[in-house]
Amino acid sequence: MTKLLLVEDQATAAAYLSQGLKEEGMVVDVAHTGPDGLHLLLTAEYDLAILDVMLPGLDGWAILETARRAQRRTPVLFLTARDAVDDRVRGLELGAEDYLVKPFAFAELLARVRVILRRNASAAQGQGQAEPTIYELADLRLDLLKHRATRAGERLDLTPKEFALVSLLIRRAGEVQSRTVIADQVWEMNFDSETNVVEVAVRRLRTKLDDPYPVKLLHTVRGVGYVLEIRA
Repeated sequence: MTKLLLVEDQATAAAYLSQGLKEEGMVVDVAHTGPDGLHLLLTAEYDLAILDVMLPGLDGWAILETARRAQRRTPVLFLTARDAVDDRVRGLELGAEDYLVKPFAFAELLARVRVILRRNASAAQGQGQAEPTIYELADLRLDLLKHRATRAGERLDLTPKEFALVSLLIRRAGEVQSRTVIADQVWEMNFDSETNVVEVAVRRLRTKLDDPYPVKLLHTVRGVGYVLEIRA
C-alpha cells in the first residue's frame, strides 16, 4: 500500500489533503512542524513526501537538504505559496520531483502524486521487467518499436504526439487519465487550465482512431479526463 508523508502547518489544509489522499487508498502520516516532519522522514519509509515550504521550526528546503545528506532518497513534492522562478528552481535543484503552487485543486495534486509514484515504480523495476512493445484493445493494435498503429488492420496516420497520446492511454487502458497527467506525460509540461491543448489533441486523435469505426474506444469522462476502453 502506498504510504505518504504530508508536512503542512495549516491544520485545515492538512486535514483536507490527508482525507482526500486516504480516500484514494493511500496511507498518510501528517506532521505540522518542520522538525516533526524531518523526524518522520528520517525514521520511517515513505513512497512520497509532500512538503510545505514555509513551516515552523524548519522550512521544507532544510528538511529536504537534511534528508538528502542522510541518504534518504524519498521522492519529494513541494507545496508553496511562492511562485517565483528562483524558488521553484531551488526546490528542484535540491532534488525535489515537483513543485505545486498554492492555491491548487486537489485533483491536480493527486495527478502529480500519481505521476511521481509511477515514475519511481518504473525506475525501481529497472531492467527486470521489460515493458511490452505491442498493445492491443479490440481491433486497435500499437507496435511501439515500429511506431505503428492500426485499427481493423488499417494503418492509422498519427502524428508523433497523437501516437504518444494513444500509447499512454492504451498502456493504462480502463484507467481514466486526467488532463494534468496527459499534459505531463505527452508534452512534459504542467497543465494550464487556460489552454485547450489536451482537448484539441484528443479531438484530432478521435477523428482518426474512432470516427471511421463503429466501435468507439476513446471516451471522455466529463470533468475528469479521458479513457481508452471497450464499452458495451
